[in-house]
Amino acid sequence: MKVGYKLFAEGYGPREIVEQAVRAERAGFDFVEISDHFHPWLFSHQHSGFVWSMLAAIAERTERIGLVTGVTCPILRIHPAIVAQAAATTALLSDGRFTLGLGAGERLNEHVVGRGWPNATTRHEMLREAIEIIRLLWSGGYHSYEGRHLVLEDARVFDLPEEPPPIAVAAGGARAAELAAQAGGGLFATEPDAELTRAYHEAGGAGPRYGEVPLAWAPDDDKALESARELFRFGLTGWKVQSELPNPVNFEAATALIDSGDMADAFGYGPDPERHLAAVQGFVDAGFDHLVLINAGPDPEGFFTFFEEELAQQICRMEQALR
Repeated sequence: MKVGYKLFAEGYGPREIVEQAVRAERAGFDFVEISDHFHPWLFSHQHSGFVWSMLAAIAERTERIGLVTGVTCPILRIHPAIVAQAAATTALLSDGRFTLGLGAGERLNEHVVGRGWPNATTRHEMLREAIEIIRLLWSGGYHSYEGRHLVLEDARVFDLPEEPPPIAVAAGGARAAELAAQAGGGLFATEPDAELTRAYHEAGGAGPRYGEVPLAWAPDDDKALESARELFRFGLTGWKVQSELPNPVNFEAATALIDSGDMADAFGYGPDPERHLAAVQGFVDAGFDHLVLINAGPDPEGFFTFFEEELAQQICRMEQALR
């Protein structure tokens, strides 16, 4: 089992994100995961740096920690040929520490190039084609591709790592989990849903299963829950809302009635490590073996210390219990 830290690029500027990655390595995390967004979820977040620039800086500032996009959408805003090139370069700069997380995206980020927003079935068809294009370009040489939705014309990625990066695919339901098993090499999810990991395994998936664990550390419960509401209340809207709303102001409106008490049902929060460990255990029990710890609390440095002193050894014991 591996434990990662979520770099919340919507809540912090690019320089702070790089510093948090360096601190996560020092704290003992196995990897960091970072979103690939054009817009933040909420207007109040006020940040959304370019992921590939931040990954390059993190690769140069760190030595051993893994780097993961959680997740990149390669079907509209960015063509899969560009994703293939960016991921290959990141793998080289990080000496093979990079994993490419892919997903079918959200209107929030993808509508900005004016190509519309396809329905979910079409987006998954496009994602499958995008993965085929990326793998084709990683095989070396010039390639063309003509799919139902995506086209590649006489393209080659010149700088390739010896081993291509692993690909993990985000899933919110059984069909996407099957796609992750068939076209990817790993699974991404945001809920401790055993049905997802089961569908992934039944479709032949044998790679890592990434689960984002919602936590909010602060010295007292009220501060933790208020911070969770301020930073992550968008997460309570559900995927059918998250994938469809077009702008941060829409998420502000959709989440206006969510209060701190609502966050308590979804997060491990406050100073009590048992609450946090219970949230982690839920993902372990659901079959996830790569745990991405989100800190929606107000103090990243406090969370890193909390992880080092209260969580790391206990999570290690969870892993030992699985053996």
